[in-house]
Amino acid sequence: MENLVIIWSGPAGHTAAIYAARANLKPLMFEWFLAWWVAAWWQLTTTTVIENFPGFPDWIDGTQLMMNMRQQSLNSWTRIETKTVDKVDLGQNPFKVFVGNEVIETKSLIIATGATAKRLGIPWEDKYRQKWISACAVCDWWLPMFRDKHLVVIWWWDVAMEEAMHLSHFANKVSLIVRRDVLRASKAMQEKVIDNPKINILRNTEATEAIWDDFLKWLKIINNKTNEESQIECEGLFYAIWHTPNTSFLEWQINLDDTGYIQTNPWTVETNIKWVFAAWDVADKKYRQAITSAWTGCMAALDAEKFLST
Repeated sequence: MENLVIIWSGPAGHTAAIYAARANLKPLMFEWFLAWWVAAWWQLTTTTVIENFPGFPDWIDGTQLMMNMRQQSLNSWTRIETKTVDKVDLGQNPFKVFVGNEVIETKSLIIATGATAKRLGIPWEDKYRQKWISACAVCDWWLPMFRDKHLVVIWWWDVAMEEAMHLSHFANKVSLIVRRDVLRASKAMQEKVIDNPKINILRNTEATEAIWDDFLKWLKIINNKTNEESQIECEGLFYAIWHTPNTSFLEWQINLDDTGYIQTNPWTVETNIKWVFAAWDVADKKYRQAITSAWTGCMAALDAEKFLST
């Protein structure tokens, strides 16, 4: 019987593990193995430069930050297994966690499974998404086919701004496709993008089709105000769009909103099931920051400690 099982291993999961382990709860973490086609440690491993995480006045590489968190969890005597949780049974306490042929019983559970980037659904997307279409600029920028080329980034939030800025260091031109006439990103990031001579912003624009001839050559676009269709020459396409919360393994045993995010009680990490806690981004569609994830991981561990001490 486990005191606490933590599902997945991003900033939320590792912060929860550190706090829980220091409280002698002996947490067991499943950091997953290529669940939803992403590796353990989640989104921060796709970010090369993190400038806004407290404690690093210059910057830190995202993968290095996650390696530091993982080592700190281990140093606190968290048990970490690189396995994927297939499903859970939340019908009664102790809860059951199914991992392959194993069934683990636990008194409390912290869900920190995050969310996965969506696709656009345009023609040819699935066939070429691991070649000239990518959902992670900082993962794939180094590929020779993207060097000194015209690249396109789609969407308008901070992550799209960040990816456009990152790609501008290696591309000869970056077009940023924005669905509206405003950039919904922080003012500081907007200013960086607008002032970058390599970045061209196409407002009120949506992509409709990628055109190929052995490799990506053109992108069909439409102005959603005038309905004018055109195409731009490009040799790489990067998505920075909405996410899908990784909650399918829960099989609706817990309250989710209409987009699949876990619903929590206001200003808490408590779900509708006692002693099951949701630590961000699996419950957060607004902030999506490493520091807010860490904050909720701390909250979940403290709540679990309170329960287990009663």
